[in-house]
Amino acid sequence: MLAHGAGLTQRANPWAFEAHPEVWLLVGGIVALSLYAVRRIGPLVVAPGRPVVTVAQKRAFIAGIGLLWFAADWPVHDLAENYLYSVHMFQHLIIAFIVPPLLLLAMPEWLARLLFFEGGLSSKVLRFLTKPVVAALLFNAFQLLTHWDGVVKLSTENGPFHYSIHLGVFFTALLMWFAVLGPLKELHLSEPAKMLYLFAMSIISTVPAGWLAMADKVVYPSYENDARVLGLSPTTDQQLAGAIMKVLSGFYLWTLIAIRFFRFTGGRRDADIAARQARRLTYEDVERAFDESGPAPREQQTH
Repeated sequence: MLAHGAGLTQRANPWAFEAHPEVWLLVGGIVALSLYAVRRIGPLVVAPGRPVVTVAQKRAFIAGIGLLWFAADWPVHDLAENYLYSVHMFQHLIIAFIVPPLLLLAMPEWLARLLFFEGGLSSKVLRFLTKPVVAALLFNAFQLLTHWDGVVKLSTENGPFHYSIHLGVFFTALLMWFAVLGPLKELHLSEPAKMLYLFAMSIISTVPAGWLAMADKVVYPSYENDARVLGLSPTTDQQLAGAIMKVLSGFYLWTLIAIRFFRFTGGRRDADIAARQARRLTYEDVERAFDESGPAPREQQTH
């Protein structure tokens, strides 16, 4: 994700290993900071008897870090930056749609509250940036920016700029996902609103995806090279990139929408059944009510 590159420097073997120590330092730094927070800060703020992190949060963190490393390191990074725009799109898909949700699911509530409610300027900025409308606008604007030819060209030629672009994709994705599955429930949208929110994310991404998939010539000259990695021509490569963005990201988001829909309707159905059972009057209920009320008073006879 964040490795410096040398631009479109063609190597004799595109699959030759290339070390990216900056990626190892980044991933190692995230792991180190997370361990420090869990082992040093967590016990000070979490009530005795309650876990600092759950097993599910540990699993989500391991999966998120593992996928981040996979997308950032060799060979994905090298193929994405130097040879195939389709791999570049696959890399962005992992960075924007898979890793951020996993890391948000891994974040304990106590840690999020320290970040968001400490009362300082940073917490106020974070609360503003995670508002659904603001986050959605930032995320989609940045996604569109990464498809501009000038940005694509510069990212293949300038390592620090490439680094910054991927940081921006990752950070704006974190903001976008916060209203859906962030650790602070009070900042979540309602379940129907979450489904509409994800639906909007799936629609907006199809604009550049359709443009790439339908183009009959090379859109990004930076990826027009003589190498035929995986046997893909530059035109086929960019069409595949559009298909990855349109089909895979759309399928992923629509799967999440479907899961949320069935959970929501299932929860409503269970609540309706429970309410009907609570209102149901049985013979035992009537008999119990008569027993508790005591004998009926006798009517006085009038002469």
